[in-house]
Formats: sequence, C-alpha cells, structure tokens
Amino acid sequence: MADHNTKNIREVNITLPLSEADSKSLALGDAVFLNGLVFTGREGLYRQIFEKKIDLPIDIQALGGATFHCSPAISETAPGVYRVPSVTATASFRFAKYMPEFLKRFNIRVVIGKGGMSSDIYKAAFKPNGAIYLTTVGYGLGAIYGRGILGVKDVVWKQELGLAQAMWILEVRNFGPFLVECDANGESLFEQANKEINEKFLPLYNGLPQPALKRVGEVTSASEEML
Repeated sequence: MADHNTKNIREVNITLPLSEADSKSLALGDAVFLNGLVFTGREGLYRQIFEKKIDLPIDIQALGGATFHCSPAISETAPGVYRVPSVTATASFRFAKYMPEFLKRFNIRVVIGKGGMSSDIYKAAFKPNGAIYLTTVGYGLGAIYGRGILGVKDVVWKQELGLAQAMWILEVRNFGPFLVECDANGESLFEQANKEINEKFLPLYNGLPQPALKRVGEVTSASEEML
C-alpha cells in the first residue's frame, strides 16, 4: 500500500483484498483508490440472498471482500461483452438491516456507497468484522469512477434481476476516490462532522422569540425542527 499527502487529504492506494493492517491504517477522511475485484449489490441481490434465501452460484468469499452499492451504466455490446463507462452509487442506508449477517457470512471488509449508515450499524456490524465504509465524493462523478473499471469479470443473476440489479463483478484499477466514512474502529466521519456543526448551530436556537404569526412548520426548537 502506498500513500502520499495532497492538500491535507491523504491518498491511499489499496490492492484488494483489504488486509487487517491496511484496514487499521486507514483514517477517517482518507481518499482511497482500489485495485482488484469489486462486486455490486442493490435491492435485487439482497432480496435474493436474505428474503428469497437463494444460494449464490458463486463463492463471494473468493472475490476479495469489497462490495459497491451502485448502479453501473452497463451496456452489452455483444453477447457476454459489456461496457461500463460510468457507475453511480446508491444510498446505503436501505441495506443496513442486512449488514450484520452479510459482512460476517461473506467476509466483507469493504463496503462502498453513498450517504453512509448509522453509527449503531458501524459499531454492531462493521467493527466486529474489521470492515470499513467508503463513500463516494459528491455528485456527477460517475464517469470519473468509470475510468477505474477495466472490465466485467462475471455477472450473476442477470436474467433474474436485469442489468441494473444484477451482481456485477468488476475488475478495477485506481478506482476512486472514495472517502473513509467508517474506519476499522467503527468511528464515523459524518457523525464527527455533524457533532462539530451542532455544537455551533444548536445554540443559535437559544432565546429565539416566538413568531407573532406562526407559519406551518415554523418552530424555535431544534428538537422539533422539520427536515
């Protein structure tokens, strides 16, 4: 694993599978680039495994332990020949309920997605399994991530789930950047950032006068704020 500092953000290049030493060395906010195999997973995959309880036709544990909650822009240019110019992350919170069993059963060490998950999930599922969570950086970077995809090694359940929901096994090189949102200790970058923001933001509610003409949804208490 090689790394260097760029404008206070450490860039880390990792060859999968993620070793225990690599996992422990990653810090919140590190920019990570991946090399090796990454398999995709969306609603269709989790339903097949956990709700329909269908056995996978391949051994996930042999893939390197890195999964991406995403929707690849797959096009089949010829039978069995695929092009993946872009890939867009999907929100990971929708799959949080599957994580405790999923990470443990399949020895998953890297989960990539958008938006992160709750601190409780990180502590209960990620930390005990030595797993980390990597979040995509902003919006509109699908083509940038696509540059790191060398090709499709295999596809599972294409007929059953369709191109968007199938499990795609992607060969990647310099695939990123992704930010470390959950580290090996189960700590969360987003949670720390929110705590820092709230320490400055929440006191602003103190002493706010009650509005003379209260509009729908207008409150003066942070606990009652409508989001």
